[in-house]
Amino acid sequence: MPAVDVHQHAWPRALVEQLRTRSTSPRLDGDVLHLDGEPPYDVDPAAHVVADRRARDARDGIDLALLSLSSPLGIETLPPEDAAPLLEAWHDLVAELGEGHGLWAAPGLVEPDLDLLRARLALPGVHGLQVPATSMLDPAALERLAPVLAVAEDADRPVLVHPGPAAPASSAVPSWWPALTDYPAQLAAAWFAWHVAGRSLLPRLRICFAALAGLAPLHHERLAARGGGLGAVDRRVFYETSSYGPRAVDAMVRVVGVDAIVHGSDLPYAEPRDPGLGEAFSHALHVTNPHHLLNGGTR
Repeated sequence: MPAVDVHQHAWPRALVEQLRTRSTSPRLDGDVLHLDGEPPYDVDPAAHVVADRRARDARDGIDLALLSLSSPLGIETLPPEDAAPLLEAWHDLVAELGEGHGLWAAPGLVEPDLDLLRARLALPGVHGLQVPATSMLDPAALERLAPVLAVAEDADRPVLVHPGPAAPASSAVPSWWPALTDYPAQLAAAWFAWHVAGRSLLPRLRICFAALAGLAPLHHERLAARGGGLGAVDRRVFYETSSYGPRAVDAMVRVVGVDAIVHGSDLPYAEPRDPGLGEAFSHALHVTNPHHLLNGGTR
């Protein structure tokens, strides 16, 4: 079984060119990214060269890296006529990928084309479906999203829940602000929506929350104090580690168990981190757990 990084980013040239033609968010002015909810961001084109990334992964001991559309761009929720060329540019990347890379498919969510999504999930090199956390912030939103998620469930493909667009700030904020405020809050709300309604809607779906679901499961004591309950650990729910280290990962393991945690680096926006919890845990994190996320089976 390969060692897997379930969460990296790379922008194909065609996507970059499309973003440079836009006059509204999301747009690129040269190599400067403009989004409504984030400070301008200088994109390093060299950081998105997939061939160079493969060499980096090999040095890090990663056999398979799954590339993810940057959902904070908000492409999935653009009007269909705006989203279509950007999503096409994203999915065309799969034809360029060699051994060692795969792709998360991404849906248009304003008027979902479920037949097109089925076709994209069937492409060689596509390993699952990614959705923005902002599309499932409460149980009602999750119910509206369920037909899209059901396409992945029917195809026996997992879903990655990734942070979506940040809300515009009322004043200047540091560059790290969205990643420490909007993103964790979105992921936590999406996890609680899943906790309340997800499994009854999609009984067989394997789902993974980026960035340890904004640490939502660690609030289980407060959940109980306010009238809820954690219940039994859901064996088809996984948590990806990007940007977190030993303390957060260890705390999550104490709540959801070792076999729910999968390695994700979020390259090139963050560096992979070793939780330092021992060789057996490292093997589970990089090999065994991602295998169960991507392929199913008993864990």
